[in-house]
Amino acid sequence: VHFPDVERVEWLNKVLVQAWPYFGTIMEKTFKEVLEPKIRAKNVHLKTCTFTKIHFGEKCPRINGIKAYTKEIGRRQVTLDLQICYIGDCEIHMDISKFNLGVKGVQLYGTLRVILEPLLTDAPFVGAVTLFFMQKPHLEINWAGMSNLLDVPGINVMSDSLIQDFIAARLVLPNRITVPLKKNINIAHLRFPIPQGVIRVHLLEAENLVQKDNFLGAIRGKSDPYALLRVGTVQYRSKTVSRDLNPIWNETFEFVVHEVPGQDLEVDLYDEDPDKDDFMGSLLIGLVDVMNDRTVDEWFPLSKTTSGHLHLKLEWLSLVNDQEKLHEDKKGLSTAILIVYLDSAFNLPKNHFEYSNGECGAKKIKNNKYLKKMEREPSSFVLLTIGNKTQKSKTCNFSKDPTWGQAFTFFVHSAHSQSLHVEIKDKERDSALGTSVVCLSHLLKDPNMSLDQRFQLDHSSSDSFIKMKLVLRALNVEEPDPQRVKAGVNASKQGPVHVMEKGGNQQKFVSPPEDSKAPPVSKDSAAVESLTKKDSGGDLDTKDSSAPVPSEAVAGPDGTEHKQNPEHRPPPAPHSGAAAVPTLPGVQELRLAPSVTSLGSLPSSCFELSSSNLDIHNGTEMPLGEIQLTVRYASIRQSLVVLVNGCRNLVPTSNRGVDPYVRIYLLPDRRWTSRKKTSVKKKTLNPQYDEKFEFFESLENVKKRTLDIAVKNSRPFISQERKELGKVRIDLSQEDLIKGFAQW
Repeated sequence: VHFPDVERVEWLNKVLVQAWPYFGTIMEKTFKEVLEPKIRAKNVHLKTCTFTKIHFGEKCPRINGIKAYTKEIGRRQVTLDLQICYIGDCEIHMDISKFNLGVKGVQLYGTLRVILEPLLTDAPFVGAVTLFFMQKPHLEINWAGMSNLLDVPGINVMSDSLIQDFIAARLVLPNRITVPLKKNINIAHLRFPIPQGVIRVHLLEAENLVQKDNFLGAIRGKSDPYALLRVGTVQYRSKTVSRDLNPIWNETFEFVVHEVPGQDLEVDLYDEDPDKDDFMGSLLIGLVDVMNDRTVDEWFPLSKTTSGHLHLKLEWLSLVNDQEKLHEDKKGLSTAILIVYLDSAFNLPKNHFEYSNGECGAKKIKNNKYLKKMEREPSSFVLLTIGNKTQKSKTCNFSKDPTWGQAFTFFVHSAHSQSLHVEIKDKERDSALGTSVVCLSHLLKDPNMSLDQRFQLDHSSSDSFIKMKLVLRALNVEEPDPQRVKAGVNASKQGPVHVMEKGGNQQKFVSPPEDSKAPPVSKDSAAVESLTKKDSGGDLDTKDSSAPVPSEAVAGPDGTEHKQNPEHRPPPAPHSGAAAVPTLPGVQELRLAPSVTSLGSLPSSCFELSSSNLDIHNGTEMPLGEIQLTVRYASIRQSLVVLVNGCRNLVPTSNRGVDPYVRIYLLPDRRWTSRKKTSVKKKTLNPQYDEKFEFFESLENVKKRTLDIAVKNSRPFISQERKELGKVRIDLSQEDLIKGFAQW
């Protein structure tokens, strides 16, 4: 499915292909002249380090799509999301003391955010470029030489995850790289911007979860569910509820949100087992909708599973510079966050013997062999503590004036009584080089609730300091805009968007791609109002409509409503709890993006179910109805995504009606374990499924396969009724799977 806000940039990929050999030459020179001397200087054992082969290969990174943000952000910046895919044939070998280590291939997928700010009125027009990944990128490495021991199953997962953690510590939110393009520009506020807000997640309960516990492979017992909640690199785990498919947690978690739009709340449910925990379903919620709605209290349907709903209450807390909002919460929840910008330290002692309580005292060292080690400059890191939460900085090696340049955030329960404890330690000897305690009440004396200064270190030299900037912000739940139609359960990023063709009474369904951040749309027709307000005040135009708009009853030019067939109407979302919103009689017509509607409006794009194995109905036999599918290839996940939207006009096999479900094979694989199957819909000829299935295969393999899709009747085992209601086959070699298609 083509979405206007995610653009394919083939011209940029062609530029990359042409420039890649020259980039490789520059990198080879950098490895030899810059990296090799730095590695040798790190350790005495690395003095023999030599790069014997550096070749960056023929395959260059590919940008699958770019999304540009201009409306949701400030006027002095441009934000781009780049979907990067790199399947490289690079080869790098290194010799260290007769050992040969190397890499002979790398795979990397992820979404890289690029922020250009501030925009200037003179050349180079952009002050700095900031880069970071929204989530941990997917990484696989093929090792060579001695290091191919890291390819051993079990070890390879560990080695790749260690490198992923290394990347995350530098390049995944809240960490970022900022490169200044103009001289004398202050990039501190670009590297460490104040977070956008805080999301408070109340994990309440779940119901109808799938049974995962097996006994002797047959009898299913009740599961022991727990939840993993994640925003960016921060993850929390709930308690485990034993033997319950309708667990009640009533737990609260808080996450700092650094980028909106961009960051999402991910919830995964698992069944706790002694050997391996079983997956029970997941949920992905766009935080931009929670930010706009302020409070969302809904039952969300779980995806990637056959049944289950999760009840969450989500609160968006804005960061405000208002001391009146700092009153203590009676439930013990956070009332503020403290942002610590750790800059540098000055004149640290070489060891904790050198100074005692600020007074210089000569210490006799009995063992002379330790003398050289004691005389070395310290390798220092910082421990920052508020309450029971401690965070650790990176280590700066061999410097008495270290510069860390890092930011940390802490949740604060009582700004009037809590303190920040700072301790600088030496990595080599694990000894304290200095400490400092800052009472948060000092920040309340400043109108901006911030301190930017050098703090004297205790238990250190009299001229030892640490430089930090502290910013305190109160957490505030703002009242939602009464004019705004809430997204509610549609904040969940799953399922298709229902649309109705102009002047027609048949539905077309389109599913947004996983990585597209198109604004979610309510199933109520009142969502038309919110979307027309978001766009530039007029109709939904083909140029600026980023998502098709649903409507169950759309007013025509004469003011009368065109009602849909009740059989075709999607079922209401379970447990939504919200009253139905009246339809809008003022909407004259809906003009949808041609890339969406044209796919479903052409006669040739209907998949008609036939009783034979013909792909498309050829007019010579009785059609058995139609099935609507959305198919695309998700490059980042390396999977074929098949969304079964629904069927219409099925032919009944008996007078008692049919209970249809859809079965999918990716031919030639007909194994029972590879079969995908939807839920069963009772007594209907126009079933609505909206269920998503994934086949994890490379694009090259998928292009050689055929989708075999059958609609079947769930009937008793001894029944004589015909089971198959119709089938269709789709030759995937003929389709543009990256662009995708949505067709009846």
